[in-house]
Amino acid sequence: MIGRRCELLSISILLLIVPRAAAQDSPDSVCRKCHEQIYDSYERTPMARASGDATEGFLPGEFLHHESGIEYRLFLRHKEVWLSYDRPQGKGAMNLGGEQRLVYYIGSGHRGRTYLFERNGFWFESPVNWYSKALLWDMNPKSLDAKEMPFTLQVDSTCLHCHTSGAAMSLPGSRNHFADAPFAEGGITCESCHGNASAHLAQNGRGPILNPASLTGSRRDSICLQCHLEAEVAVNQPGRSLNSYRPGDDLFEDVRFFVHRGEIGSGRRATSQWEALLQSACYRKSAGRMTCMTCHDPHSDPPPKERVQYFRNKCLTCHGSSAFVTQHHPQQPDCTLCHMAREKTENVAHEQVTDHFIVKRPSAWLATETSHDEELVAVGGAEVSNRDLALAYAQSAIGGNVSASVRGRELLEKAEKQEYKNPAAPQDRPPQDADLHAKLGYLELVSGDISAAAREYELALAMDPSDSIAAANLAVIRAKDRQLPAAVQLWRVVAQEDPAQTGAGYNLALGECMLGDPNSAIQDLNRVIAFSPDNQKAKELMIQLQATPQLCTAQASQHH
Repeated sequence: MIGRRCELLSISILLLIVPRAAAQDSPDSVCRKCHEQIYDSYERTPMARASGDATEGFLPGEFLHHESGIEYRLFLRHKEVWLSYDRPQGKGAMNLGGEQRLVYYIGSGHRGRTYLFERNGFWFESPVNWYSKALLWDMNPKSLDAKEMPFTLQVDSTCLHCHTSGAAMSLPGSRNHFADAPFAEGGITCESCHGNASAHLAQNGRGPILNPASLTGSRRDSICLQCHLEAEVAVNQPGRSLNSYRPGDDLFEDVRFFVHRGEIGSGRRATSQWEALLQSACYRKSAGRMTCMTCHDPHSDPPPKERVQYFRNKCLTCHGSSAFVTQHHPQQPDCTLCHMAREKTENVAHEQVTDHFIVKRPSAWLATETSHDEELVAVGGAEVSNRDLALAYAQSAIGGNVSASVRGRELLEKAEKQEYKNPAAPQDRPPQDADLHAKLGYLELVSGDISAAAREYELALAMDPSDSIAAANLAVIRAKDRQLPAAVQLWRVVAQEDPAQTGAGYNLALGECMLGDPNSAIQDLNRVIAFSPDNQKAKELMIQLQATPQLCTAQASQHH
């Protein structure tokens, strides 16, 4: 069960189903006065417990990650949760040892759980996760094969939106740096689905409040899809994002979602079931009336002993003739075992997903090829602009799909021309779409057109100076063009405002050294190591500069 990556040393399993807070501490407690039964049942759902204080339902344990040689331990000390990490001498890499206090948990524990921590004012995600189905601790899904400890995993804004309430925005110009806590309330509160309740409460429950069931079409579905639609690629609309969405809005006015044409079912992805459901006969024959809430009650979860019969009854709502009930596999009451078979996921380790394609004949489904072509299409078949489709291909290219870069570059160049009312003189008009220019800069860079890449990155940064990736890439271009002071200035801003970009911090140290300033270079490396204690390149360069600072003098003379 544990496999080669993770050797379980010891673990204590505690019950994860705990209330997110006492009733009087919950922001939803005011709703309980009129909706006691709904409130009490909702407090036991995974959504209500999607985040909170790290001590709630804490699971102590320890494990050895073989690829990096690091031993991790999670434990309570003075009513606080701590993570220790240790690589003993002789494990192949530099020694490592330290501790970090974990402040909040993310994830109800239904599938898994991770933790957030703060370091020097910036917030990051724990390098380790708890996987509930496998009952083990392991590295986070993106770091299973990491040779170094990943300690600068940024707190993604989408993650906060879907697992917390009142997600904070980063301070201007920074990433993962908040004025206070990264979110206001743990779990998903009533207002996340029912909207602002101030008018409702001001009139003692008689004022207006959003009832998702009263909405139609995409505005109705958006309530659930804001967190339960991930797709292969998501593209923000200009000036908007998932954080712009408010209950009652059309989510697709904020974000457009794309999948590969021909992708069958969920495509083995753990959280995106909507595009699979769209392909099902159940949805298509409902003429769009079927929603998530047709089968799922957002206010409650059936107890484990009642789940099979609960969901069977949902099926029988449409398939409930007496002949069908008596003749269709009466010995097997669980419809999902055959028609929504669980399969392993590819984007979440140690996890399986119930496929919402809802196949009629399981044997035929199992024999179906799961491959798909490289063409990206919008979820639901919606019409999209050149800009949206271009950014979708660009994101796919950044994710490693080389063939997508050509198509993305072609579409982005078309979209860029459409951005200006006077395409013949684009230099006379300011940039309107920072994301478009940043992605085009990347595609120009990988295609080998360095000057075009620099121009696009400059346009992107003129509109969004906080784009640390565009700034770091532009700095590399400047350095290769023998404009080292300009490159150092860009790297300095990135290292200060987005320390997760450890490559920029390392390049900054190299740049300072080449300009003949070993003291600044050592300070830069100290900052990199403070955020990334297992950064081998930074540690090795630090050792060299501390032993022979004159290396920087030699580098400076060569540079000049």
